[in-house]
Amino acid sequence: MSVFLDPEAAQAAFSVPACDGRFDGDFAHYLGELGERRPSVLLAFAPKSAGTYLRSAAIAAINGALVRTVHAQGGRDASFYLPTFLMYYAGHIPSRPMVTHVHMQALPANRHFIEAFGLKPVIMLRPIPDMLASYGEMLDRDPLSPDNWLNAQVPVQFAAMNQEARGDFLIDIYGGWYASYFATWLDYARGAPERVLLLDYDDFRADPATSLERILEHSGLARSREQCQFALDAVWENRDEFRFNRGVSGRGATRFTPAQIERLRRQLSYYPDLAGMMHQLIPPAASSPAHGFSTVA
Repeated sequence: MSVFLDPEAAQAAFSVPACDGRFDGDFAHYLGELGERRPSVLLAFAPKSAGTYLRSAAIAAINGALVRTVHAQGGRDASFYLPTFLMYYAGHIPSRPMVTHVHMQALPANRHFIEAFGLKPVIMLRPIPDMLASYGEMLDRDPLSPDNWLNAQVPVQFAAMNQEARGDFLIDIYGGWYASYFATWLDYARGAPERVLLLDYDDFRADPATSLERILEHSGLARSREQCQFALDAVWENRDEFRFNRGVSGRGATRFTPAQIERLRRQLSYYPDLAGMMHQLIPPAASSPAHGFSTVA
């Protein structure tokens, strides 16, 4: 397949941003102009918050194309890959609207990239213990695949660890990633509410069509409620092809011990701005002493 990029796009592909990821001067102006040419859907969800389902439904609703917009998936903590965006905006490849799903924090370099192209990210607010419980189930099935990791290596002895020890690993190693994820994105959303769309997981479960409708409107690719519902139904029929989880709220209360939940709460406490969201990130039920897992390996 031959691809033609205008000289400015070719030059941009070899241009280096500032150390903090900022694009300056003519370079920034050019990228901003590119971003106005075509809309796209950017789901910057944390793992296990319905991202796979909603990205698939978005593709069905807008006849979109799933695009990997990061350098590599292994390890999961994503950073955008500039040539992919230049191909989309300047080369018109793919020709269909781009839909991308990235497990990404709103760290400064990522924010600069988002703002350079005028991207409109969407995130999902779901209790962290529930996401970690679902994430743990994925690791139980295939713990040593880097494709399943989240910015930290899973130890080789993971499969031999008992459930409590696995819970300790999830809380101590991956809980901090989730805490930082929400600290960065909620801070970004407060400062740029027109750019970042925040969805709530329980609202999504109660009314998926409205959530999808909001995503597409936010992304500049609005579709009717009927079109959104049709897309969701079509994707759900083929759910076995995707890695959908059970989507059950409150799972973390039975997966983790009160001591583990308290350690997670302490991690969140390092970010004072999250104090007002604590009841949503760690619901009171998650601190219940009623946990029912076995400690047998």
